[in-house]
Amino acid sequence: MESNENLQPKTDLNQENDQNNIEESKTDMENSLPSVEESSESASFVPESRLKLQNFQAKVDAVKKEVSKMIIGQHQLIDQILLAIFSRGHVLLEGVPGIAKTMTSKVISKTLSVDYSRIQFTPDLMPSDVLGTSIFNVKTSEFTYKKGPVFSNIVLIDEINRSPAKTQAALFEIMEERQVTNDGVKYKMDPPFFIMATQNPIEQEGTYRLPEAQLDRFIFRIKLEYPSFQEEVEILKRFKNSIKDVSFDQINSILSAAEIEEFQGLIEEVKIEDQLIEYIAKLIAETRNHARLYIGASPRASLSILKSAKAAAAIRGRDFVTPDDIQYVSEPVLNHRIILTPETEMEGITAEDVIAEIIQKIEVPR
Repeated sequence: MESNENLQPKTDLNQENDQNNIEESKTDMENSLPSVEESSESASFVPESRLKLQNFQAKVDAVKKEVSKMIIGQHQLIDQILLAIFSRGHVLLEGVPGIAKTMTSKVISKTLSVDYSRIQFTPDLMPSDVLGTSIFNVKTSEFTYKKGPVFSNIVLIDEINRSPAKTQAALFEIMEERQVTNDGVKYKMDPPFFIMATQNPIEQEGTYRLPEAQLDRFIFRIKLEYPSFQEEVEILKRFKNSIKDVSFDQINSILSAAEIEEFQGLIEEVKIEDQLIEYIAKLIAETRNHARLYIGASPRASLSILKSAKAAAAIRGRDFVTPDDIQYVSEPVLNHRIILTPETEMEGITAEDVIAEIIQKIEVPR
């Protein structure tokens, strides 16, 4: 029988110690994880790859250069969006209004020579407004399916949490199976297909919480922060003489649809050792057994880490995955797939804190 000590509530001192341990773990992780840019700078020290990644890296660098013409800062955001595109995933961008969520999405889509569509989600938006509907043709006396705006290569869904659950649920099939079923007929999406959705924090007025099944279909949830002081100064300097709408004409298209598909196939050939696959499984298993988590990550999260870690390795000039790649993508993959216990939320601990603690806890394969 367990001792009564284990059943006693935590003292304030113990809670403070737990909080300090989590913050230390998170700090250690932030200091130890190299960024994509840092890794690309050290690519010259990496042995020659069996895959021809030079063209891929050159294209990625060119996309970043074009984006930087209009977006100041947000380097990690841009890196992770590109990782998601090459991993065949979808991205959810979350942040307060006015920090360039929509602008960044539009600029990145401009660098890709593919079809682009934007859908503004509103409380009165219906599923047929997104997916399309059958229209009766008087001449033929038959119903004809008119495709909705979601039939595109890159789809920007602006303020996805402004529409009710019925409209949000209409995206389930198209995000997972990349098809729309209407009147028993399946309509496939043309590759590449990528959804970038933006949302304001759930606490804001007029928003609807996305269901867990919807969140799980996004490979990343990227939380945008306010720009730094220096970045804010640069933004003001850029517009000090003329405050008007920016022009997208200066953005050049870098990647075609065929090139995106080629690079997606190239990334699938990146190697990952069995011990690293076990490492991913251990990270996910820990989320299901962690005392601070009510719900852990699903097998879809494991696959998302696997795919995005391969993309991270390729962008860094390697044809093999390392633990650093797995750790780098774990936070954006997991932060929307785990649910904290009420007690943990009351202590002010975030999902990112718990993820950092888990990464610090699980032994890294040697």
